[in-house]
Amino acid sequence: MRYPAVAGQFYSSTEEALVKEIDSCYTSPIGPGRLPELAEGERSIRGLVVPHAGYIFSGPVAAHAYHALAHDGFPDTFVIIGPNHGGRGSPIALTTQAFQTPLGEVPVDKELAGRLTRKGINDDILAHRFEHSVEVQLPFLQHISKDFEFLPISMMDQEYRSARELGEILGEAIAGKDVVVIASTDFSHYVTQGVAQAKDNEVIQKILGLDPQGMNKVRVKNNVSMCGHGPVMAMLTAVQGKTAELLKYATSGDVRPMPEVVGYGALLIKS
Repeated sequence: MRYPAVAGQFYSSTEEALVKEIDSCYTSPIGPGRLPELAEGERSIRGLVVPHAGYIFSGPVAAHAYHALAHDGFPDTFVIIGPNHGGRGSPIALTTQAFQTPLGEVPVDKELAGRLTRKGINDDILAHRFEHSVEVQLPFLQHISKDFEFLPISMMDQEYRSARELGEILGEAIAGKDVVVIASTDFSHYVTQGVAQAKDNEVIQKILGLDPQGMNKVRVKNNVSMCGHGPVMAMLTAVQGKTAELLKYATSGDVRPMPEVVGYGALLIKS
């Protein structure tokens, strides 16, 4: 079992308080304005870009992604790819240990994990034990439904070549399966509101153009301090979507006035 690393820090540590906190993300003026309802039927969402900061700041933006997902319906499995902020463990790593949150236990799709480990992706719990970027996505999913499996992937190596290789391996592994790949990332860090909006918009336009290499070039050229560029590039490569949509962009400064902000975006990729 992989126990919560940031419950009580990034989000509430008790079930009752956490449910209320997630509800407030949906009803926030920055959020979608209403709670999600899980639909059934033919799905079209294949990938999501979702932020991973403390819920007070990024939760309302994340709620846009999960509201759209609920309306589209749940797949059999989620793959959640997040950056490795702490530098522990393998450069790219999954784990087969179930994750626990205050809303319960989330099992890992071990059959899908096996497909990736046979292609050389390491099974390394150390990369996941203290990392928050995957963990903070799970309560949002559990708030909608607890009937799902997932596969966590942590990326310390976020070079374009590595992200493309992971995306190709993952794309082959999920072929024929009903999977949504979630890329966990925040955008610009600790710059002024205007700088964040300008720089992040250029990166977002490349995501909307389904261009992972172009996104990376813009990120490098403009020195955009986006922490999960590798997960986004891997997701875009894996799902091979046909259309993309920006659901919401905001910064921490939209929640609380501050001289330097962090940017957050919610985007979806459809087949």
